[in-house]
Parts: sequence; C-alpha cells; structure tokens
Amino acid sequence: MCRLFGLSAAPRRVAATFWLLDAPDSLAVQSRREPDGVGLGVFEPDGTALVHKRPVAAYQDAEFAREAREVSGTTFLAHVRYASTGGLRVENTHPFLQDGRLFAHNGVVTDLDRLDEKLGDVLGSLVRGDTDSERVFALITAYARRDGDVGRAIVEAVGWIAANLPVYALNLILTTPTDLWALRYPDTHPLYTLVRPAGGQHGNRHLEHASAPGTVRVRSRDLAAADAVVVASERMDEDSHWRPLAPGELLHVAEDQQVTSRLAFPAPPAHQLTLADLHPQAAASQRPG
Repeated sequence: MCRLFGLSAAPRRVAATFWLLDAPDSLAVQSRREPDGVGLGVFEPDGTALVHKRPVAAYQDAEFAREAREVSGTTFLAHVRYASTGGLRVENTHPFLQDGRLFAHNGVVTDLDRLDEKLGDVLGSLVRGDTDSERVFALITAYARRDGDVGRAIVEAVGWIAANLPVYALNLILTTPTDLWALRYPDTHPLYTLVRPAGGQHGNRHLEHASAPGTVRVRSRDLAAADAVVVASERMDEDSHWRPLAPGELLHVAEDQQVTSRLAFPAPPAHQLTLADLHPQAAASQRPG
C-alpha cells in the first residue's frame, strides 16, 4: 500500500529531515515492499514548489536510499509509491504539481478513458504521465480554476468520480504554501490525523515520527516550539491524540492552524471495487505493507 504523509506548520516555516525508505530491516527488503518510487514536496519562501522524487526502488539506488532530505517549509507532502497504474517513470511519481499545488494519492480509480473524456482539453495541459492519480488531480485543478476554492473543487471532482467511475480507494493529500487538505474515501484504507501542539503531548519535544513498517521517518527540532497538524497513512508514534478520519471525511488545515472537517461523502462510490475486481498488479499495490 502506498504511504501518504502530510504536515502543516503554517504560517511558520520550519526545518525537517525526511527519510522516505528508512526500514528497521534491510533497505532492500523494505523497498521491495514499496518498490516503485518516492517523493517529497515543499514550497520555497516565494511560494515556488520544490519537488524531490525518484521512480526507483531503494535496492536499485543505494545512495538515494541512504540520503536524508533536509528541507524547510510551511507545508510538507511525502509519498512512497507502490504502482497500481503506470510504469516506473518520474512522470508517474508522486507528488504531482499543478497550478502551484502539490498532490499525492493512495488508491485505485479505473475507466480512465472516461475520465480523459471528462478532462478534455485540460488533459493535454496538466497530465504528463499514465496514472489515475494525476488525472484525479487534474480534475480537481480544472474545478479549482473556476473560482480558486480548492475544498469545493475536491468535493466536486471526487463527487463526479464517485458517481461515474469504478473506485477502490481515493485517499488524498493536497498542499499549498498555506493550506493542507486531506480526504479519506471510502473506508478501504485508513488515514489518520494528529493535531500536535508545540512540543507534542508532553511539551518541549521535537517531532520524531516513523511509520510502523519504517517506510517514512521525519524529524523536526523546530516543532518543539511550533504547532503542527499531521496526516498519515498510519499512526506514527504513541501519541494518544491520533484519530482516524471517517470514511468520506474531508479535512482542511488553514494557514492559522485552524482545522475544520466535514463528512463530504456519506455514501460509498456508486461503483465500489473490491480487491478481486482489480488487475493483479493493482491488487498487490493496495495490500498493507
């Protein structure tokens, strides 16, 4: 299963160090569980997106696997990919960048020819790869271009997909220099959030998070003195305040750390897929690591 990680410390700019394939066992074993690419996206002080991504497994590039990525930003978005659609190309590696926003997705949406028809002329200007994820993002971007309301665009785009296309899962995180949105839909895969006060649950502690299988680890000394909101595919420490997003819940973290959420999709997709419905590669990509 792909791993998602998002963090907002906005409006404060903080430094953080990411390890995207930091396994407790050997890197080779871990990367074969999540073999298809890693990516990290942040924003420069002027709002320019900076994306580090590579469409290779750790066992194919030991130097890349050992690298710690030290970055600073107001929001962060990390992804470890297990491909369901599209080959190992940088164009298929998350996060994706469109209209100054970053996006990563965990799940499967099929009938992409119909989605391409819906996208029309937008397809050529926004989509560079083969994935369902980039196309889902393009539909969100197309709706957002009308009035800039990203939350509304997510609801409209996912609403159209849920009504018209076969869906196995559509968990997503979208970031800008100031805001973060996260959606869990439907109940196929978990997605968790943690509202973390400065210093964490016990105070005066820097952030040190690691996913249970060791896929994503992040450290930030600056968050000993700054509030943050984290979204991740699993609970990443023992803090008792982690909570799962409800199926269909859309979470928004604004620039002032104000967190709002709503049940945007109370019903499952009209054409809900099961693992048995998926192509073997796609089915393998959706199983827990």
